[in-house]
Amino acid sequence: MADFNQLDIGKKVLVTGGAGFIGFHLSKRLLEAGVTVVGLDNLNDYYEVTLKEDRLEGLKDYPAYRFCRQDIADKEGLFRIFEEEKPDIVVNLAAQAGVRYSIENPQAYIDSNIVGFFNVLEACRHYPVTHLVYASSSSVYGNRKEVPFSVEDKVDKPISLYAATKKSNELMAYTYSHLYHIPATGLRFFTVYGPFGRPDMAYFSFTQKILRGEPIKIFNQGDMYRDFTYVDDIVTGIVNMLCNPPAADADGVQHKVYNIGNNQPEKLMYFIETLEKALGREAKKEYLPMQPGDVYQTYADVTELMQDFDFKPSTSIEEGLGKFAEWYFDYYGKEKDI
Repeated sequence: MADFNQLDIGKKVLVTGGAGFIGFHLSKRLLEAGVTVVGLDNLNDYYEVTLKEDRLEGLKDYPAYRFCRQDIADKEGLFRIFEEEKPDIVVNLAAQAGVRYSIENPQAYIDSNIVGFFNVLEACRHYPVTHLVYASSSSVYGNRKEVPFSVEDKVDKPISLYAATKKSNELMAYTYSHLYHIPATGLRFFTVYGPFGRPDMAYFSFTQKILRGEPIKIFNQGDMYRDFTYVDDIVTGIVNMLCNPPAADADGVQHKVYNIGNNQPEKLMYFIETLEKALGREAKKEYLPMQPGDVYQTYADVTELMQDFDFKPSTSIEEGLGKFAEWYFDYYGKEKDI
């Protein structure tokens, strides 16, 4: 079975979105294991840039780390980095994130998630790599009623442009694997949370508002379920795969998609109650109808992840939110007006 110990420390890993939430945690784990990491990020201002800069500050003392400020939508600049660095493995985490923002600013999603991912595929074609691992999303499942969500499910009814771009990424990666023999693995992440997370995510904005004494907005009257996945579990899943590209399928194509989720959806209201306990503060609540682009539930079937890698995420939300709250108080300071 694949495990963390099978990492080849002689490999060089390029992590796009390297200043992002998952990119930071993945880079740190790899560097601690002795792997050479090249981080790439455009440091855009979708959320506070200082948070991205502070993540990078936590990586700068590793001699095996190099950071490149680069937008994957800039093909010439991206190719230059591939030419200089010659990575063995690429983990593409760079993307314009957020379901709701895709309704306001669709162009950003085409530029980063479609054009940018195309450029990454082209770079892997012209500068061959042993494995491309790329981020997809549970949002590709849309508003499916049947649970749990399986990678075998038909996913051709996305309800946000963000979801549509992520499904497009899977199709593009399959085609490039077929045509140019690029081993590729797509990962459908399920509501990732944890320390150094993204401020646009609900748990993070809830925390800010709860500590300010402001009401939090709870959509669909709180009747929603999410398969919350702690970031360390996501990183372990990625690491297990890096040196283990998929075997060729019946058509000779080395491409596979996995769910990475906790396999245990939690009711939104219980998640909020757990966060309140971790923060030691009760939230003021404003109940609202369902937002456009939101889905009622997510629930990952991780059967194939367990079969192929003997692993599934297992961190409880009690433990995960506890760690997030500790980080939040440490990072922002309990007395700081945040």
